[in-house]
Amino acid sequence: MSKTKTISLTLGGFIAGALLSLQIPALADKEVKPGLPIDELRTFAEVYSAIKQGYVEPVEDKKMITNAISGMLSNLDPHSAYLDADAFKDLQVGTQGEFGGLGIEVGMEDGLVKVVSPIEDTPAYRAGVKAGDLIFKLDDTPVKGLTLSEAVKKMRGKPKTPIKLGILRKGETKPLEITLIREVIKVQSVKSKITEPGYGWIRITQFQDNTIAELAKHLGNLYKEGSLRGLVLDLRNDPGGLLNGAIGVSAAFLPPEVKVVSTDGRTEDAKQEFLARPRDYLRGAKEDPLRAIPAEVKKVPMVVLVNGGSASASEIVAGALQDYKRAVIMGTQTFGKGSVQSVLPLPGNTAIKLTTARYYTPEGRSIQAKGIVPDIVVEETANGGSNTPRIREADLDRHLMNDKEKEAAKETPKPDAKPASKAPAKPGKDKNGKDEDEAEMPTRLEYASKSDYQYQQAINLLKGLQIMQSKAK
Repeated sequence: MSKTKTISLTLGGFIAGALLSLQIPALADKEVKPGLPIDELRTFAEVYSAIKQGYVEPVEDKKMITNAISGMLSNLDPHSAYLDADAFKDLQVGTQGEFGGLGIEVGMEDGLVKVVSPIEDTPAYRAGVKAGDLIFKLDDTPVKGLTLSEAVKKMRGKPKTPIKLGILRKGETKPLEITLIREVIKVQSVKSKITEPGYGWIRITQFQDNTIAELAKHLGNLYKEGSLRGLVLDLRNDPGGLLNGAIGVSAAFLPPEVKVVSTDGRTEDAKQEFLARPRDYLRGAKEDPLRAIPAEVKKVPMVVLVNGGSASASEIVAGALQDYKRAVIMGTQTFGKGSVQSVLPLPGNTAIKLTTARYYTPEGRSIQAKGIVPDIVVEETANGGSNTPRIREADLDRHLMNDKEKEAAKETPKPDAKPASKAPAKPGKDKNGKDEDEAEMPTRLEYASKSDYQYQQAINLLKGLQIMQSKAK
């Protein structure tokens, strides 16, 4: 039985949740167990017949069957879904880092499309679409009543064509209307720079086919300017991607052969361990790109920056580096997308994407619905402000529970919760009369800049300086 590890969801105008690995087994290879629910199937057949005979307009058999399959999957959890021919093709193309769409990672909440994260350097990102936005209208079509796949299909389209999004945003008294121009999305997986002598910054925006090779190249370039006294690995707002990319990135900083991540589910092929070794992170490549990275990379002091937009593959890397105490994890709690989706191809170039396992860190912590809690919590601004609402997996309808902590989602305070015993301090005003929080937060964060508060605190930690904790917690 052939298996291919690939991403769990396509990105950009079609991203539906944080991405991660996929297994693609053939349905024929799965043993069909006896004991079909005859009474329920008889009811299904009667409903099917009633629609065929009495619905006000004729309905094609194919449409009814497709809708039934879609409904079965969409009611399981936010990441299981039916993929029509276009969606299945986009899924396969998306791993290459180039795809058509708007550049947003989305899920479904209360019948509306919820933005998990806009992707850097895309139409949505440039237009100011924010995490937490609820899309209620696509052009003149209400989202209510559409499945996520149907909504995503409407967001896709030919490059250079416009689409108008109706958006509900927390803090805004009126709905927003944003017009985007679709384009072919080309995501640069890895970025880096020396921000000051001896201190490097390397950012992974998304885990793709080329991420490991790109990481090796960027690390080599950073060390061409001399030895580093500290390195910041920036995984903020990285929605995830390929499992092998997460294993390879972890392997770049960890000792060989240590466990990076494991999966566990009901079937035997869902129970796996992945180690920091080439055969677990190379996908058809003949040579290991990590052999070329400087030896100092394994020992350089590190800080990993994460936030609520860090999901799936990002959480695997952060969890592994945290468990081995290889790096200090700083920022805010991650998204909590710790489930595995298996893609099962169907006739007609369609497929289903089914959640089949959960991910676990090397120490056996479940990522699902909890995420990675930073070693040092640092908000986006000194006053505790945030550019983006903290939407997490646990906030999504029908999310899969954390099996290690069944009550984790109930016990975790809601993102906007404040201690009941003490009212939050009101922010002061700047010279223009704006709230300090509002004044400190640019519309679009420039990563690793002087205005990047979290990054500056990471550098302070690497230098041994005092960390400035946020005033509001």
